[in-house]
Amino acid sequence: MHSNRSLLHSDTSLAVLLTAGMALVVGSALGFEHIGGYIPCALCLMQRNPYYIGIGVGVVAVLSSILRLPPIVTKLLFVTIAVLMLVGMGLGIYHSGVEWKFWEGPASCTIGATGGDTPVNVLDALNATKAPSCTEATLRVLGLSFAGWNVLTSAALAAIAIWAAFRNRAA
Repeated sequence: MHSNRSLLHSDTSLAVLLTAGMALVVGSALGFEHIGGYIPCALCLMQRNPYYIGIGVGVVAVLSSILRLPPIVTKLLFVTIAVLMLVGMGLGIYHSGVEWKFWEGPASCTIGATGGDTPVNVLDALNATKAPSCTEATLRVLGLSFAGWNVLTSAALAAIAIWAAFRNRAA
């Protein structure tokens, strides 16, 4: 019986917390894009990949815990989430450095939006739309761009996943 263990210490709760956290972060990015009209640059889109993959891994971690698979399975899934979030953090640091002009970004990120006549049909509009430059932050909140906030959220989620994987499970 694990009645003296807090809910936060259960693998299932931690897996749900991590999965919900990753879904909230990437869902917010999608909301800013589709509701707020902020067009993501190539590096912004790249930073979403660890979250997309991580959500799937998180769902598997939830199932692993609920189905009471050997604890090593859930532990390895937590480690996988931690690695994904550390990759996301690294991408965010790289993108933030590009925005602050600490280093150059990839050549594909400096194209910027095109001007000119407004296309008449949808296919022409899709072909004419270009992603914004990775070198300019489209919005800063409390001094941080989307990439900067990604660094913080990825770091927090990685820390939770590392703790979840390596904590003392003894009740």
